[in-house]
Amino acid sequence: MFAGLKTGISPLPKPLALAFAETIFGTNLPLPVGMMFHLVWVTFFSALYVVLFRDALTFMRAFWLAFALWISVLVVFFPIVGWGFLGLAVTPKLIAASAVSHLLFAIFLWGLCKMSFREREETGFRHGSHGHPAG
Repeated sequence: MFAGLKTGISPLPKPLALAFAETIFGTNLPLPVGMMFHLVWVTFFSALYVVLFRDALTFMRAFWLAFALWISVLVVFFPIVGWGFLGLAVTPKLIAASAVSHLLFAIFLWGLCKMSFREREETGFRHGSHGHPAG
């Protein structure tokens, strides 16, 4: 997303996480602050996905998480930072741009989970009620 902003491909006026941080603190902030906000946000929801769905890390579950986050961006975060409902105060292109980034989030989240937890799936290892392998 940051590369898209620098090249002019992205329709966002600035990274959403940076705009949100600036709104919270009421001042201009450097880009790394926005990147940290984004890192915390993505890490939290990625961990939540793994914790909630650890026994079935499917693409559709990653997709529905990304979809819910996308809707929250459109109806909560865009208005908070002054970009209007669905980002329409800036441009309707924000709807598609944010949809693409959230779809990519779902694909990467699912793919990385499949790679990271492959051994557990291949061996049929499942945790019992106390963290021990189920028999």
